[in-house]
Amino acid sequence: MTAKKNLRLAVIGAGASGMMALIKLREAGFHDVTIFEKAETLGGTWRDNRYPGVTCDVPSHGYRYSFEPNPDWSRVCAPGAEILDYLKAVAKKHNVERSIRFGEEVTRAIWRDGKWHVETTSGPQGAFDAVITAVGVLHHPVYPDIPGRESFEGEAFHTARWKDDLDLTGKRVGVIGTGSTATQITGALVPKVAHYSLFQRTAQWIAPLMQGPIPEEQKELFRARPDLLESEYQRISDENNSKFAAAIVGANPRAYEKLVQVCRGYLETSVRDPELRAKLTPNYAVGCKRLILSENFYEAIQQPNAELVTDPIERIEAWGIRTKDGRLHELDVIVFATGFDTHRLMRPMDVRGRGGRALEEAWAEGNQGYLAVTAPGFPNWFMIGGPNSPIGNFSWLLTAENQFGYALRLIERLARGNVSEIAPKREAAERFNADVRAALPGTVWATGCSSWYIDKHGNIASWPWTFERFEEEMSEPRWDDFEMS
Repeated sequence: MTAKKNLRLAVIGAGASGMMALIKLREAGFHDVTIFEKAETLGGTWRDNRYPGVTCDVPSHGYRYSFEPNPDWSRVCAPGAEILDYLKAVAKKHNVERSIRFGEEVTRAIWRDGKWHVETTSGPQGAFDAVITAVGVLHHPVYPDIPGRESFEGEAFHTARWKDDLDLTGKRVGVIGTGSTATQITGALVPKVAHYSLFQRTAQWIAPLMQGPIPEEQKELFRARPDLLESEYQRISDENNSKFAAAIVGANPRAYEKLVQVCRGYLETSVRDPELRAKLTPNYAVGCKRLILSENFYEAIQQPNAELVTDPIERIEAWGIRTKDGRLHELDVIVFATGFDTHRLMRPMDVRGRGGRALEEAWAEGNQGYLAVTAPGFPNWFMIGGPNSPIGNFSWLLTAENQFGYALRLIERLARGNVSEIAPKREAAERFNADVRAALPGTVWATGCSSWYIDKHGNIASWPWTFERFEEEMSEPRWDDFEMS
């Protein structure tokens, strides 16, 4: 499509989603596009998370842009550094960086006189016809509220702020947390350090990851036969969506039971000591928290230099962590593998829509939008990864492309020239959120656990239906649900 109206567009974030949005906008004929990125380089999550062992939990050939196949992935599930290299290669191919303003964190976006007036840390950036947010959900690190955290005399940092120049060989390392990040770090660090202490508050369900190198002959076949590479992409996507994603929302009970059996069997056959196995056995349903995939966690935590600590932490002291049993675990390094605040989204950005109403006020009781892409009262504001996106269901790149495709249809409507403002009707958003609340009790997330899917108000911020429904909803806007002027 060639745009009939020359729209000026802003994209917030130069991670995988923001890059994709820029490429797709250009492809659709929109060339006055600026990406504002708070960091000095692109890459988002894969730039920030460089800890040892970082790996995607979606098979490589299913975790890529649909329009940029890669026959050269090295492993079944790609390491983080390789995914970042892939993003950089795509950025170079499409000359993405010429449209990025690095070191420009958006601080305000005000809807006034039919435009979004954007300000960054460098000051006012002018007026834009529409804004696309691609900030992601994994960019606000959470630190544990533990007394004495600042008193530690050794090195202490969050996994998203990994110190690349730090050599951990022969060190006594303590890791707080047992989610996906801590699990990956455990397998990577135990063979290197003198002593490894993993401080567990909650056990996690783990499924086996059949990780390994991709044979060179398979790469050569994919290079020669792009159709086979595309078939593999579709196979992985269909497998994930029809089985795992459907299972956790209650749409495929047989797949869910199989998943439970796999996780329980993996734990029982991998951990020999019954006492350790009991400590590693969760007390909640498989999938209530984000399911972890690992090829080596159980093996690593059973090594002589590794210890699983389940006594609660009382405080951090100058030379280590003291648990409530009175023991001081002496450490050289403390790593906080304590995740992210996934509900802050655009915050602390000051976003104000019609009538000067702040997004912070609109979301005071929890983040709510319409179909996870738009929000009533905020015209021409399009979100990739908005409230109730399927952040725990599908491949993120697949999710992002679908959401952007939906937003693009709305932007194209603006480009026709007869409409300058598009926002969902309040009643449409209320209906969507009522449907979400009605569907969530049928999902595994509502079975009783504390997870990063649940906000401080108790709202479960994920997509409670199947991928097929998501794809259908994203295929074409219901125009009657929008106010246009």
